[in-house]
Amino acid sequence: MMTDHKEDTSEKRSLNFIEAIVEEDLRQGRDDGKVHTRFPPEPNGYLHIGHAKAICLDFGIAENYKGKCNLRFDDTNPTKEDVEYVDSIKEDIKWLGFDWEEREYYASDYFGQLFDFAVDLIKRGLAYVDDQSSEEMASQKGTPTEPGKHSPFRERSVEENLNLFQRMNAGEFPEGSRVLRAKIDMASPNMHMRDPVIYRILFHPHHRTGDAWKVYPMYDFAHGQSDYFEGVTHSLCTLEFEVHRPLYDWLVEQLMTDNYRPRQTEFNRLNLSYTVLSKRLLLELVEKGHVKGWDDPRMPTLTGLRRRGYTPESIRNFNDSIGYTKVMANNDVSLLEYAVREDLNKKAPRVMGVLNPLKLIITNYPEDKTEEMETINNPEDESMGSRTIPFSREIYIEKEDFMEEPPKKFFRLGPGREVRLKSAYIIKCDDYRKDEDGNVVEVYCTYDEATRSGGPEANRKVKGTLHWVSAKHAIEAEVRLFDRLFSDPEPAGHKDKSPIDFLNPDSLKVITGYVEPSLNNASLLDQFQFQRLGYFNVDPDTTPDHLVFNRTVPLRDNWAKKS
Repeated sequence: MMTDHKEDTSEKRSLNFIEAIVEEDLRQGRDDGKVHTRFPPEPNGYLHIGHAKAICLDFGIAENYKGKCNLRFDDTNPTKEDVEYVDSIKEDIKWLGFDWEEREYYASDYFGQLFDFAVDLIKRGLAYVDDQSSEEMASQKGTPTEPGKHSPFRERSVEENLNLFQRMNAGEFPEGSRVLRAKIDMASPNMHMRDPVIYRILFHPHHRTGDAWKVYPMYDFAHGQSDYFEGVTHSLCTLEFEVHRPLYDWLVEQLMTDNYRPRQTEFNRLNLSYTVLSKRLLLELVEKGHVKGWDDPRMPTLTGLRRRGYTPESIRNFNDSIGYTKVMANNDVSLLEYAVREDLNKKAPRVMGVLNPLKLIITNYPEDKTEEMETINNPEDESMGSRTIPFSREIYIEKEDFMEEPPKKFFRLGPGREVRLKSAYIIKCDDYRKDEDGNVVEVYCTYDEATRSGGPEANRKVKGTLHWVSAKHAIEAEVRLFDRLFSDPEPAGHKDKSPIDFLNPDSLKVITGYVEPSLNNASLLDQFQFQRLGYFNVDPDTTPDHLVFNRTVPLRDNWAKKS
């Protein structure tokens, strides 16, 4: 859990291992007591729930230790980058509640410095131009237990390497024909230290620098150096970058001019059941039309979760609950769903909505009468007050709340049974009508006027309470019932099958329901609890004449019953 470093020792015992490292650094006076982190997204796609874990850590560490966190876009591959992604990333981070203030940077800000550093490595005999193809270089790489072979171009003179590198950037050679490699150790047990490629030729305009460059740095070359240029103290990465750390350190050491150096620390990335977090697979879902876009509420993207009704607080609380360790773990998506239920339970107004309507007629209620029934907005928060909802002779209830021959433990409506209508009266079922197919289409009841709130029998007990909406006041609404996108807990974990094979055919159902009239004034993305049904929010597809709701989550974990 992210905790404030000024808390007492009982709080300190719950520090995660990264917080413990930071506190030890502060005790030792490392980096003059500064804490400076960064979040370095690639602007080649939309952020997803896995990125949220890194965002919460990077910004959270800086926030808790009164430090700074930079937003730095790793825009080193112009073939996959777009301003659209830059804008969406900034929107997502702000939505989560974090602010990089004026510290918005780009790896492209340092292209000149990085190029000069590469030239310096060449002059010091620590980098060389290689003319081989990627396949030839891979064949010489060796194995983790066998050393690699030196490139035939490894001993080129400094003068020739400088000439070739300058000409690479002048656009004189085709893409893929030459690369610049660091000269380190082809016998290193770490494969990333075996003369890694640090620059390649790309003839593609950059979204910020245009056609100014024909060579672009590799991520490993740009990352640590950008940290160094910005004064980052704690470079926090997911565990797959642990094997890259020796190269990170080696490159920074070649650049260092004083005792300052950023330090990379790795933590476990987020793995979530019934979910894919690979950018490639998410792009496939979008491009092949399996979802309706990056903001489809079934997607694990932050824009999709936001549209579905997830709150930034729920995502931050979820990440706090699963923690940060060095151990890879698979997290159950039900933990994320629990987090949003817990958050919305405190803040979402309770409203009436009927999704599978059955008409109920109160035969002893005056036909032309309408009453306003007072109901509280949220029993978890009295400050949210109350509102009134119209009540009339004809109402809608859920079809599932009536049975012709109810079993003993069915506490809803049936012939001769009584239930309370939420915030209204106790009613008793007297009769019902079926259509020619045998379906119940109307239920006939009588009400007990004395059971209204404030009446002499207001506290009379019955076992069932039903939600409802007044038929003549109800607003028709499109309701989208979202479920998990995949039916398998590990959709990407099968060698012989694609995740697409496990798409859940019931991940989206669109129905027409009825909601109370107060919701006609709801704003886009407003969140509500539909009594007894789940949490819903107003979808951006809503128009003045067409109200659309998304189900964020049901009130309970329906998948627990399937497991």
